[in-house]
Amino acid sequence: MTQALHPQCPSEAGFSLIEALVALLVLAIAAAGLVRAAEAHVDSIRSLERRAAAQLVAQNRLAELSLPGASTTPETVDMLGSRWTVTVAETTTDDPDLAKLAVSVAAPGDSDPIVTLDGFRDRGTTTR
Repeated sequence: MTQALHPQCPSEAGFSLIEALVALLVLAIAAAGLVRAAEAHVDSIRSLERRAAAQLVAQNRLAELSLPGASTTPETVDMLGSRWTVTVAETTTDDPDLAKLAVSVAAPGDSDPIVTLDGFRDRGTTTR
């Protein structure tokens, strides 16, 4: 009667230590892959956040430049907890009353801008 309750056959004894270690190894590899995917997602969201903030800085600077007497000298702007370097390049157009503006926004110390926004402003060179 005790033999029916406790079989002596080793193949029915459950998982072996090797089988449990292999299962844990598979789970560890899957967890590492998920962590890498989550890190890549966080990095892409952070990059989108930076580009959106730089776009806001460029739009604000372009709006400021439409005001009379606004200067196109480079400046540093603080927005959304970050510091940005804003440079403006003004070029002439075929119309003497219009100037083309290229507003570039970069993080301080970076040579490549994150965002460049083009616009126009009235130079007021001719009178009516």
